Amino acid sequence: MGLVTVSSQYRIVIPKESRKRMGILPGQTLAVFQSGDRLVLVPINGIPEIRGIARGISTTVKRDIDRF
Repeated sequence: MGLVTVSSQYRIVIPKESRKRMGILPGQTLAVFQSGDRLVLVPINGIPEIRGIARGISTTVKRDIDRF
C-alpha cells in the first residue's frame, strides 16, 4: 500500500508500484466510486482491451413476448 498526498489543486499521484500492478497508463481513464468513507479508483478498459472476454457465451436467450 502506498500513501498519496492531495495537492492544493486536489490532484494525487498514484504510486509507481500500484500503477505497474494495475497496468495503469498515462492518459487512461479511471472511474471514481465512493464506498462508505473510501474512494475507489477503477481503471476503465477500452474496447480493444475487453474484446473477446465473452467468447463462447451463449447468445440464445428466451425473451418475453413483449420484448424484441
